[in-house]
Amino acid sequence: MTEDMVYERLTEIFHDVFFRDDIVLKPGLTAADIAGWDSMKQIEIILSVEERFDVKLTTKEVDSLRKVGDLVTLVMKKAA
Repeated sequence: MTEDMVYERLTEIFHDVFFRDDIVLKPGLTAADIAGWDSMKQIEIILSVEERFDVKLTTKEVDSLRKVGDLVTLVMKKAA
């Protein structure tokens, strides 16, 4: 799976979770950059990622995520 493929699928997830089609994911994007990205949205994102990529993320892994680029790296590692 390529990085571009991960970003494409993550973009779909973010659009679904936030009900917005204008979100453009970049490596440095954080929760502070998207209005409404709270702990509940974070859970929705993580559950969707696990389902869409058929991976399981540990609490430690999720806690280590600081930006979208971190999530992309983790998904690529887990999905490999």
